[in-house]
Amino acid sequence: MNGTEPRQQIACRARNLSVAYGGDPVLRAVDLEVPAGVVMGIVGPNGAGKSTLIKAMLGLVTPLTGHSEFFGLPFAKARKRVGYMPQSTTVDWDFPTTVLDVVTMGTYASLGWLRRPGAGQRDQAVQALEQVGMAQLAARQIGELSGGQRQRVFLARALVQAPELYFMDEPFQGIDAKSQQAIVQVLHRLRQTGRTVVIVHHDLATVADYCDQVTLLNRSVVASGPVARVFTRPNIRTAYEVASSEMEFLEFAP
Repeated sequence: MNGTEPRQQIACRARNLSVAYGGDPVLRAVDLEVPAGVVMGIVGPNGAGKSTLIKAMLGLVTPLTGHSEFFGLPFAKARKRVGYMPQSTTVDWDFPTTVLDVVTMGTYASLGWLRRPGAGQRDQAVQALEQVGMAQLAARQIGELSGGQRQRVFLARALVQAPELYFMDEPFQGIDAKSQQAIVQVLHRLRQTGRTVVIVHHDLATVADYCDQVTLLNRSVVASGPVARVFTRPNIRTAYEVASSEMEFLEFAP
């Protein structure tokens, strides 16, 4: 024994990632490492670039500078190991399809271009719906769902892909208590099975309950690491650009 701790595997990392929209900088030289087997929360004020960060890492937004890696590989070579749950507001919920069909779409990547999903894939989709408490609504049209139900369907679609790394963009936004509880249970179950989850999150009061690690972001990284070390009043104040006299809303912070 040499007394040194083994380095924890990194599920994904961003290096010098910068993004601009119409000439306006949204992210500035972001460096980020997410260890494998944790729930990492990306937290910051409105306009901080939280959703843009994960979209840039996944190639959905073209960065000005920098690159990302997933298990040491570029996204193109690790695509099947990565799942993405977008914000529900980005979806056309009037499209005429059922809950089961939406979740079954998550199996397409593993099938290849020439195969169509069969009974096996439908069974996988039903099992994913059971995990999020939505199996009883499998035949319902997606346009008839509540906001929380839609989020759970999106989560089921990500689960059916069985990736090692999940990206979730605001999974708790505008949902009811029952859906929130269902999603939290899934997050904890994923962590227990060694999966890695990165969530864009806005509720500071629940960061310590939901996440092992947190990245405080405001166009650039203010701090990133274990919640106990990083989620502090000084770091939060810096990220949210508030004075000490305005810290009442941070009473939950250590």
